[in-house]
Amino acid sequence: MTSVCPHCGWPDAQPFAVLSQHRTGAGLTVWSRCACGSTQIREIGVAGTRIVSRGRPTQAPQNPPCAA
Repeated sequence: MTSVCPHCGWPDAQPFAVLSQHRTGAGLTVWSRCACGSTQIREIGVAGTRIVSRGRPTQAPQNPPCAA
């Protein structure tokens, strides 16, 4: 796999964190998180690895302005 995250450019071949993985009839389904916080669902089978879904990066929490 030679693609990169469209949000931050991190290489898809190097998931920042693997969240979970499950055996399926198609091979292995892997949920992972990128360095920017976006999540990916990958299918890994005999034909190789395919990203089937990708989320958006996490947003930094917004602190409300001080009302003092």
